[in-house]
Amino acid sequence: MVFPLGRLVLLWTFGHPASDTLVQLKIHCVMKALPVLNPNAAAIDVGSEKLHVSIAGDVPHVFGTFTGELERLRNWFKAQGVCSVAMEATGVYWLYVYEVLEAAGLEVIVVNGRHVQNVPGRKTDMADCQWLATLHAHGLLRGGFVPPAHIRQLQDYQRLRGDHLIGAASQVQKMQQAMERMNIKFHDVISDLTGVSGLKVVRAILKGERRPGELLALCDVQIQKKKSDRVKESLRGSWKKEQIFALRQALELWETYQQKIADCDRELAALLQELSGSQPPEGGGGHVVSVGPVALSPAKGTGKNAPVIERLQELVVRLCGGRDATQVPGFSTYLVLQLISEVGTDMARWPSEKHFVSWLGLAGGRKQSGKRKGSVKAHRNRAGRILCAAARALAQSVDKALGGFYRRLRGRLGGLAANVALARKLALLFYRLLRYGMEYVEKGLKSYESKVLETETRLLRKLAKKQGFTLTPAITS
Repeated sequence: MVFPLGRLVLLWTFGHPASDTLVQLKIHCVMKALPVLNPNAAAIDVGSEKLHVSIAGDVPHVFGTFTGELERLRNWFKAQGVCSVAMEATGVYWLYVYEVLEAAGLEVIVVNGRHVQNVPGRKTDMADCQWLATLHAHGLLRGGFVPPAHIRQLQDYQRLRGDHLIGAASQVQKMQQAMERMNIKFHDVISDLTGVSGLKVVRAILKGERRPGELLALCDVQIQKKKSDRVKESLRGSWKKEQIFALRQALELWETYQQKIADCDRELAALLQELSGSQPPEGGGGHVVSVGPVALSPAKGTGKNAPVIERLQELVVRLCGGRDATQVPGFSTYLVLQLISEVGTDMARWPSEKHFVSWLGLAGGRKQSGKRKGSVKAHRNRAGRILCAAARALAQSVDKALGGFYRRLRGRLGGLAANVALARKLALLFYRLLRYGMEYVEKGLKSYESKVLETETRLLRKLAKKQGFTLTPAITS
């Protein structure tokens, strides 16, 4: 049974005075008809094998999920005059349905399932699509943000590349574990086991070299000068056959992941060239800087895990309409590319910067029931977590105003709250720059500290005046 939309009125009916203990609570639902804004609004309950579809809460229809069934659903929507369709984000099942309907020119809104919870006792696929369609027909649904098609394409490559990075990092841990099992502490002495020196030593070990002096000779000159004794001692251990085998397996898998990351970089480069409207450099070749069959070294200042793409910053700036977001402190070209793949470049999708920050999960939520007030824990999405990572890196700066802002809040609220607050500031700067073209000028830590000092002085004078005192600056000799 579908409960009609309306207002609930509580009527307390007390019994006869002779029966004082009898108190009856009757709940009556007083109908107040809501206008149907769109009688042809449809909704889909998406599953892996079936799609349950209803138009304005009418009798549901069931379609399959094969491509032919989706085309039949699209044609049926057009025949019924449907122009707007609502669905819940169910895993990855909704993505292809969304693409088919979007390509057909239909308005598709994706809603949060927690915001449209079903009426108790009606938790079936049939009832879900009817309830969703009823709400949609009355105009009570608000769709979430879904990036446009070209940004979703960039997002897919970027997320796949991120999965490969995680897989490669797990294999580095396996390499370290195998060396620990043999009490080889080489990875504790050098900074990076997958650097040039580390890989040379690991490959030599797998070829049968066991002499510490010969292995040290493969390292960089600076390592030989400053860490020769420690490196030799760290390369003494028990060479177990089974752990050598585990080390070989981990290295081969790491190299495979590196090759897959390079493949993703090539696809990203081609897509960025297409989206930015630029042409590949003359002389043929490809778009990715190739520096070896397996390992790729990113350009200076871009980070170890950044994609190795020629003119990456230029391509990203063109994609952003000529606005360079790397002028914001803490924003590298790769970080801007990660943000764009999640939020796109059109900041007008959010009415204001506060809406954007709230969508990221960086704004503190409040709830109130009567006089009771409390906070709601915000869920940070991928873009919000990227900004938090940028904030953690920026917090270590010693000459940036935003770094001083973080340290001031950390002393008062703690590191976690200060990190979120700094990430929120970065989100505001990113929003303003992409939407309004606002240039950000880093004035430095000294300028920020002097401004904080002026604010504190003004507050002290105000407080002293309120208490009837007068502040006199101390005379410094």
